[in-house]
Amino acid sequence: MEKIWLIIQREYLTRVRKKSFLVVSLLAPLLLAGTTLGIAKLNAPGAADEVAVYDESSLGILPHLTSTEETRYVPAVGSSATAATAAFKKAKPKQAALLVFTKDFSLDNSGGVQLLADGNISLKRRENIRKALNKAVSELKLTRSGLNQTTIDNLKADVNLKAVDLSQQGGRENNVGLTTATAYILSILVYMFIFIYGVQVMRGVAEEKSNRIMEVMVSSVKPFQLMMGKILGIAAVVLTQFGIWLALSYGITTVAAPLLMKSDKAPVATTSVTAAKPAAASAATVAAADADAMPAPPQPGTTPNLWSILEGLPLGSIIGGFLFFFLGGYLLYSSLFAAIGAAVDDQTDAQQFMFPVTIPLILSYIVSINVIINGDPNGPLAFWLSMIPFTSPIAMVMRLPFGVPLWQLLLSGAILVGGFIFTTWVAGRIYRVGILMYGKKVTYGELSRWMFYKG
Repeated sequence: MEKIWLIIQREYLTRVRKKSFLVVSLLAPLLLAGTTLGIAKLNAPGAADEVAVYDESSLGILPHLTSTEETRYVPAVGSSATAATAAFKKAKPKQAALLVFTKDFSLDNSGGVQLLADGNISLKRRENIRKALNKAVSELKLTRSGLNQTTIDNLKADVNLKAVDLSQQGGRENNVGLTTATAYILSILVYMFIFIYGVQVMRGVAEEKSNRIMEVMVSSVKPFQLMMGKILGIAAVVLTQFGIWLALSYGITTVAAPLLMKSDKAPVATTSVTAAKPAAASAATVAAADADAMPAPPQPGTTPNLWSILEGLPLGSIIGGFLFFFLGGYLLYSSLFAAIGAAVDDQTDAQQFMFPVTIPLILSYIVSINVIINGDPNGPLAFWLSMIPFTSPIAMVMRLPFGVPLWQLLLSGAILVGGFIFTTWVAGRIYRVGILMYGKKVTYGELSRWMFYKG
């Protein structure tokens, strides 16, 4: 154990004293924060798209097209479609598109409408216009049916559905977007750290083997001790770097959050006038009672901090589970990467062995994303992915924000530990032979024979 500890110290101190380690540790959060701020700034809503409307039909549809924060509808300039098109071309880039309703357009014939734009119009902009047009046609059809505007307004429904997680104490509101985003970020971190630092283990072993340093080192320590010391030393480097990133990210996020969430304008209250309903008073009473059970939203003008945003998530199980499954996955895969580094003479030969090892890691990421978006994070597919040791580091971490039963966490963790012990045994058998094997092209059959060599 003392020899393993000395190797861990050597691997750790050699790497953390490098300037590249300090540069990456300090600059990565800053680059991430700068990129995030830049994207947020570029995606910030600007002026509403102006869509000109030329209507040759007898419906007078322009007043029924509802302008929003993203799209504003204005009458086109010109007495004909040709003149309106020419005026639209001159109005660029002020006007984003031209909506032309021909004489053939009617409530029963929606084919007489065209959306003109200079170049391809974005899918989002087209969808906004389509929704506004469908809404306008629906209102006109209801009016044609003899319904007055008050009745039409009463028929409209805008249900605000709140998802409440009863597994949380007090029944907290479930923010699906935040939960999904957290699952994405955690899975990306696990994949990135396992792959990057696993490859570092492989390259370190391959480099020491090519420089014949191994021949000197194995005279003092056993090959298995050398392998475990290297793996655990780099694991300590990973935890150090991750801790620095976490601390810097939290500090940067705390400072940057007011800049991102601060509003330059006072909040605008929107009201709608509708006919009074007999059950309005009782409905308001019920809504008030329900609101008491829900967490109060941030008041206008206040800036929620990072932890207040994340308080609806099971942070304890997320942080603990992330660290455990990340370390377990790293130890499992890095032992295999170490075996690959010991088996080959140069890094170019390692590619044929890396691909089969990384397939489970890549597939687990792809399938887990599909399960979370289109499936059930607690369904059978997600369950079995989180039980297989080669896929559980990503699959289980992705499930953590959605809540995972304790027995599944314990079972998956036990299987992962067992998988690590098995892969370490396999890697150790290959490692002890491979580090002293030179000038021979290694095949999968040769690797299988190395596993059962005696001595």
